[in-house]
Amino acid sequence: MAFVTAALCMPVTASAAPAGFHVSGGKLYESNGNEFVMRGVNHAHTWYQQQTGSFADIKALGANTVRVVLASGQRWTKNDTADVANVVSLCKQNKLICVLEVHDTTGYGEQSGAATLAQAVDYWLSVKSALAGQEKYVIVNIGNEPYGNQGYQTWASDTSTAIQRLRAGGFTHTIMVDAPNWGQDWTFTMRDNAAQVFESDPDRNTVFSIHMYGVFDTAAEINDYLTRFRTAGLPIVVGEFGHDHSDGNPDEDTILATTRSMGIGYLGWSWSGNGGGVEYLDMVTNFDPAQLTTWGQRLFNGTDGIKATSREATVYGGGTPDPDPEPGACTASYHVVGQWQDGFQGEVTVTNRQATTIDGWQVRWTFPSGQRVTNMWHATPTQTGADVVAANASYNPRIPAGGSVTIGFTASWSGTNTDPTTFALNTTTCTAA
Repeated sequence: MAFVTAALCMPVTASAAPAGFHVSGGKLYESNGNEFVMRGVNHAHTWYQQQTGSFADIKALGANTVRVVLASGQRWTKNDTADVANVVSLCKQNKLICVLEVHDTTGYGEQSGAATLAQAVDYWLSVKSALAGQEKYVIVNIGNEPYGNQGYQTWASDTSTAIQRLRAGGFTHTIMVDAPNWGQDWTFTMRDNAAQVFESDPDRNTVFSIHMYGVFDTAAEINDYLTRFRTAGLPIVVGEFGHDHSDGNPDEDTILATTRSMGIGYLGWSWSGNGGGVEYLDMVTNFDPAQLTTWGQRLFNGTDGIKATSREATVYGGGTPDPDPEPGACTASYHVVGQWQDGFQGEVTVTNRQATTIDGWQVRWTFPSGQRVTNMWHATPTQTGADVVAANASYNPRIPAGGSVTIGFTASWSGTNTDPTTFALNTTTCTAA
């Protein structure tokens, strides 16, 4: 496969710090510094503009984010500035983060009449007045699945140019970019060029979106793809996925479990109104939240689903999700078991001090002296710079009330081996044991 390495046509220049959502260390944060993990669904607004009640219904089932389908006018009737402003208002009224996407780009190069990324940027610039000042509430997804399986080799340069045009046009929002190959990146074009594209953003405020359908039908494929982004310190979300599809049977259980363990956002496809033979992807029948489908039940109410893992954005006053402990409800201790030249073995023990069981956990700490984890047991590690996230293994997701979990690891060190002092269990900072 050929990858695009040509110089980009627009210079990268520094710009103002983002006023709302922003990326740091491969994660998405709100303007106040709180990490935000998307838990939501896609809603086909452009084709069902009368279904404005869907925003409240999606929120009522626990979502913190809705990805809204808009049209730029190439394939479907353009959503004008007034309508975009109304969508943003509906999101805010219902305390949802809005991911707005242009759908006309879907399958460009293979789909007749599809819009280019350049045309999508033209659209965003035309509706800018509806989005100015909404950086705390809105993420701009430039174009849905912007290439099919032809012509995708220019994805990196075209995406970088699109990002830079939006920045030059005054957009300081977090930008989301979709993978080519109908969003599934089976050629690994996005994966292998993501670092280049991220660096081309003057604000370094771009999030990558993979769509997981038939290409992602095994746990190995899902884990490998997401782990590569985490290891590289690049932000990734699963922007679309389903429980079944015409191109194969995606492994939705692994998608949900892995995104939960890695702290990665997801947005299921889709609320209601699917046609063309994929009606099985509806989460509710006829836009009625009282008629959850099998897929809707799985996504909203199942293990690692929205209800169990969603946390409302703090810009709306959101707090900790039900599975997480209350503040002060955990203790942590750190112990160096043994040390040798350039390496050591350590343990972290965290105790659940709340009155209920925690189902699904991550323990977080920051090494103060450049230490790097080389191996870990009883948890799965992810390290970005000095920040370590140890997520539960498949066999130990639950910490009962009063129970503990001990994580063992080996790590490298150089110069000094200073102990970390602050530990968190999911979103709660623990007190020292």
